[in-house]
Amino acid sequence: MILGRMPWALWRAQLVAILRLEMKKSFLARRGLWIYFLAAAPVLLFAFHSFVELKHGRHGRLGEDTHIFAAVFQFFFLRLAIFFGCVGIFINLFRGEVVEKSLHYYFLAPLRREVLVAGKFFSGLIAATVIFGASTVLQFVALYWEFNSNTIQEYLFHGQGIEHLAAYLGVTLLACVGYGSVFLAAGVLFRNPLIPTVFVLVWEMANGFLPGLLQKVSVIFYLKSLCPVTVPEAIGLDRGNPLALIAVNPAPASPATAILGLLILSAVVLAFSSLRVRRMQIDYGTD
Repeated sequence: MILGRMPWALWRAQLVAILRLEMKKSFLARRGLWIYFLAAAPVLLFAFHSFVELKHGRHGRLGEDTHIFAAVFQFFFLRLAIFFGCVGIFINLFRGEVVEKSLHYYFLAPLRREVLVAGKFFSGLIAATVIFGASTVLQFVALYWEFNSNTIQEYLFHGQGIEHLAAYLGVTLLACVGYGSVFLAAGVLFRNPLIPTVFVLVWEMANGFLPGLLQKVSVIFYLKSLCPVTVPEAIGLDRGNPLALIAVNPAPASPATAILGLLILSAVVLAFSSLRVRRMQIDYGTD
């Protein structure tokens, strides 16, 4: 029985060791500082909006600001900030090691490649979730800063404020899981990260125009299904706003289906990455 448990104990210890090494790289890498600015951009936007409203003695309408948050979250935060943030964090998990000629140290260690993939993925996931989860909360605070405490308490504890914030945090986490798995695989498969990044970006942006079956082979389809406020309602599809066509989800999945579908998609991509890493050979001279 002890021998039967030893591999699991060893893999767990190796996973923790990889996490400790990789977390420093994910949070403190100089080449990743731009990710913090990307996460801060919507916070500054909402803070400026609230500052202007307070300076002129105006107070926005709570419902209108809720729709503004939904539109910015879907159009900028999901499709650009988290998307490119995951590009910067996850592609470099393997591609960066190859560029810096340091991946062979992991490959020379008595370490299963699957454990290495898991350790690197979870380190990137923790970093992305902390950075963009904190941004989501700060956006919420910055947008509703203009309202008095009574209005905020009424919205949070007697309205849908807490539910909306929890839903946005959940979507943020799942976006990091989905895009993280995709771009970790891209870092394993491609020497030039620009090619997969452009392809995935175009695929995700065109999701609303794809046939129903193809829509499900994307991350944004499941994320749109889980957002608590629909963007067409927020920005006025009935007014002919062309941006709403990108976000429209004519047949959204149920929350349970969306969560399960995204997790299955991510698991398949990570399993494929693990198989690819198992056969990966280091040849720095070709990179």
